[in-house]
Amino acid sequence: MGFTGFGKKARTFDLEAMFEQTRRTAVERSRKTLEAREKEEEMNREKELRRQSEDLEPTSSSSNVARDCSKSSSRDTSSGESETSSESSDDELIGPPLPLKMAEEPVNHMEEDILGPLPPPLGEDVEDDDDDDDDDSEEEENPVQKIPDSHEITLKHGTKTVSALGLDPSGARLVTGGYDYDVKFWDFAGMDASFKAFRSLQPCECHQIKSLQYSNTGDMILVVSGSSQAKVIDRDGFEVMECIKGDQYIVDMANTKGHTAMLHTGSWHPKIKGEFVTCSNDATVRTWEVENPKKQKSVFKPRTMQGKKVIPTTCTYSRDGNLIAAACQNGSIQIWDRNLTVHPKFHYKQAHDPGTDTSCVTFSYDGNVLASRGGDDTLKLWDIRQFNKPLFSASGLPTMFPMTDCCFSPDDKLIVTGTSVQRGCGSGKLVFFERRTFQRVYEIDITDASVVRCLWHPKLNQIMVGTGNGLAKVYYDPNKSQRGAKLCVVKTQRKAKQAETLTQDYIITPHALPMFREPRQRSTRKQLEKDRLDPLKSHKPEPPVAGPGRGGRVGTHGGTLSSYIVKNIALDKTDDSNPREAILRHAKAAEDNPYWVSPAYSKTQPKTMFAQVESDDEEAKNEPEWKKRKI
Repeated sequence: MGFTGFGKKARTFDLEAMFEQTRRTAVERSRKTLEAREKEEEMNREKELRRQSEDLEPTSSSSNVARDCSKSSSRDTSSGESETSSESSDDELIGPPLPLKMAEEPVNHMEEDILGPLPPPLGEDVEDDDDDDDDDSEEEENPVQKIPDSHEITLKHGTKTVSALGLDPSGARLVTGGYDYDVKFWDFAGMDASFKAFRSLQPCECHQIKSLQYSNTGDMILVVSGSSQAKVIDRDGFEVMECIKGDQYIVDMANTKGHTAMLHTGSWHPKIKGEFVTCSNDATVRTWEVENPKKQKSVFKPRTMQGKKVIPTTCTYSRDGNLIAAACQNGSIQIWDRNLTVHPKFHYKQAHDPGTDTSCVTFSYDGNVLASRGGDDTLKLWDIRQFNKPLFSASGLPTMFPMTDCCFSPDDKLIVTGTSVQRGCGSGKLVFFERRTFQRVYEIDITDASVVRCLWHPKLNQIMVGTGNGLAKVYYDPNKSQRGAKLCVVKTQRKAKQAETLTQDYIITPHALPMFREPRQRSTRKQLEKDRLDPLKSHKPEPPVAGPGRGGRVGTHGGTLSSYIVKNIALDKTDDSNPREAILRHAKAAEDNPYWVSPAYSKTQPKTMFAQVESDDEEAKNEPEWKKRKI
């Protein structure tokens, strides 16, 4: 780029505006072409009428001149009327000219303008329509009547908190995750009245499940746990990809390939297949692609107004996928353009109390309003077009979980969130607020535990709730809801077959049963008395067998080679305490039969000469006289 373009802002293109301008240009050109074509057809029609009137004048007879004149005058008037009517209805008359009989008949312009079936006659039907309109207006004015809470079913996930809920776009399968590390799959079409999950697994081993979400195509599930690596599994629970873990010793988190600390949540892109976003305790928000698990796609680094790093606690995409919103621990909400990772597009620094974990941010279906569920027990609405103050704020909504969420109703008129309670101190509630006035219009008592997760599916029109005591509840209305829980409620519970009960595996250890257990002895004396009475234990042991052995018993010394060697060589007790005598013992044999040493040195060895050893008597004789006298 060079130094000339350094510091300049990159040019951006608004593709939606370009497409809208192109569409308007095409519509304008089509309208002009249609007007030109209609004018040309009108001129051709006038020429044809004139030609027909000229052909009829010379063929008239002289006797009927007056009548023909009257007819011609009437025809001229009719043609004039037709011309005036054609001029007044240029847009209605398209095609060849009408016949003379049709031209003489009056044209009912109302019948030509009306398209479709004729309107009903005036009277009772109109009154009925007015009544229906009044009913519809009442329903529109009161959105509480659209809440599907007349029936409910309970799905038993486990004993610990249900911290994650996910429902596929078609509404056929529900997936739940909790603090017990389990992820369970529920198929509404395959379940009966027993409400049992058809699959249970632990994709992240010993990490709590924090978020589960189906992709926009419904073929993959994003699993976010307490680890630093997010996973993607398919509809049957098999792993598709796992994000790489970054290097925790690098200071700049933009230079690592993945997260280095615990994850908080994640979300799929609503339009692009295979792209998702995650946020972590390493103070980053990262986007990923399923096809490239070895490195993230882009990195967003939330910062305070002073430029210091801050940890994001939740993140999500906008409905069109162009914006990424994140709430941070310092109470701020920051929104980035998906393609610009440097500076946030919107930044409100005191959205919630600093030091609290904002557990959820979500966009409305129209994409203009953002709802945030704060750790300061509040729920706030924001208009991203004027992101300088909240539209509404509701307090008194206690929360004790870092994943308590909120959602919009399918018609965007209600906002739903859950409340938390201490154990034994009341029941958790599902609270409904009207978006227009933000009044607390409705409440549902769920159970005697906290309400952690809530999900309102737009196609099924059913509400799924995850609680703190391991339950997942589904609320529906038989008249307002579609499929989902209605499919499994009507099925009776299957009875267990006798063959299935008999095929259960039982492991029985006979000696562990009481009838086979030996009694414990209390003293040694009683045991010795019993052994004395036992003929086997009191039998005198047989003496060892002498010799090689008999009767199948091996002798003392045995008859094998090893026993022979031990007996004759290893146990040889010859006394070799005097080594000189042991060597000289073989001197005479070596002298008589030299075999080893002497032949080898026979040519080079000199003749041996041994000194003469005198006896004691000879020594005494040879002693000098002075020694003898002294003695």
